[in-house]
Amino acid sequence: MSISLNSLDKSKAMVVPVIDVAAAVKTARESVGYSVDDLAVTCGLVVGEIQDIESGDDADPAKLKRIAAALQMPLASLVAM
Repeated sequence: MSISLNSLDKSKAMVVPVIDVAAAVKTARESVGYSVDDLAVTCGLVVGEIQDIESGDDADPAKLKRIAAALQMPLASLVAM
């Protein structure tokens, strides 16, 4: 049995919310009172990497894990829906 995209019933489709990792990182950073520079130093990334994440240009899981650790929060809180 095969399923064709043309035969899918679009009336039963679910909308999946987009995870806004960029906003979650920025909000978490600001909630602990860190500047971008502070966070970069604490997690060992450079300022540009933090800025790329907060602008939505990057969502490297390894970097997000370092950011979560620096902010002393579970990684899931940055990527949860």
